[in-house]
Amino acid sequence: MPSAAARVVLVTGVSRFLGARVASALQAEPGVERVIGVDTVPPMAPLGRTEFVRVDIRTPSIAKVISAERVDTVVHCNLVTAQYGPRAKVKELNVIGTMQLLAACQRSPDMRRLVVRSSAGVYGSSPRDPAVFTETDEPVEAPSSGSAKDATEVEGYVRGLMRRRSDLTVTVLRFANFLGPDVDTPVTRYLRLPVVPTVLGFDPRLQFVHADDGTEVLRRMTLEDHPGCFNVAGDGVLLLSQALRRAGRPSVPVPEASMQVFGDLGRRFAGLSGFSPELLRWLMYGRVIDCSKLAAELGWRPKHTAESAFADFVATIGDGHTPAQEVFERIATVLGGIGR
Repeated sequence: MPSAAARVVLVTGVSRFLGARVASALQAEPGVERVIGVDTVPPMAPLGRTEFVRVDIRTPSIAKVISAERVDTVVHCNLVTAQYGPRAKVKELNVIGTMQLLAACQRSPDMRRLVVRSSAGVYGSSPRDPAVFTETDEPVEAPSSGSAKDATEVEGYVRGLMRRRSDLTVTVLRFANFLGPDVDTPVTRYLRLPVVPTVLGFDPRLQFVHADDGTEVLRRMTLEDHPGCFNVAGDGVLLLSQALRRAGRPSVPVPEASMQVFGDLGRRFAGLSGFSPELLRWLMYGRVIDCSKLAAELGWRPKHTAESAFADFVATIGDGHTPAQEVFERIATVLGGIGR
């Protein structure tokens, strides 16, 4: 539903792939007068007419930016789902940062719209899950750690803001795992491993959303009023075994208890930070979300299906074939390091 145009838009997490893409899309909109991108570090590439402000959203300084620049729309893309640093720091950025941002939004008389990037991880992954999660479903086993737990807390704080500022239009987007040429997450690093371990006896159903489609959803939600919570994923589902065959990735089924051995392999060869409990459960039980509510609300469906998003990702990593001797040597290196 069209509404008064967003004039001054603030995008958080603008130095990461999604925030940068969203800022770029919004700055091309003729009705948007200014786009302000904030992050703790400068972006790697120029942002065009987006104005970069170096600010930590965990501090009260974010309130000064929102107030001084008379921001009327905030797009919160700063949920960190890749844990490459200390867990405490990531949680602080996700939860404390969101609390400070929402407090600033609550106090600003200019604020009209808030769009929040959340995660389908809030549904968890469990052997007792429904075949498909809708937005009204509660997790069978609530996430107890990692970014999924952070996203659950973030959504709780957003609901609190909605009660205090009922005049705001608030949109929460629960994204499936992102794929794309410039996407760097624990999932993409897992899929890039020279040898991909799978959990013996499990072949989970997986969904993905292409970064281009994720950007388009955020753009539309920023420019129009679509209050509520929406699942976001490309159409269709891939089994993990299908995905690995299409990627040409050699895989090794191992018992669940041995997965951390291959997490060590990932640390050595692909920058993967081991296997978090959250990632491990996803690799066992998967997760599928129903996106019919989004399609009905926008009259639009993602351009990329799960299959085509995965195919585009595979095109950026090569055929993945590794000589058998090299595969063996890499596994042996890891196994030889156990107990040292």
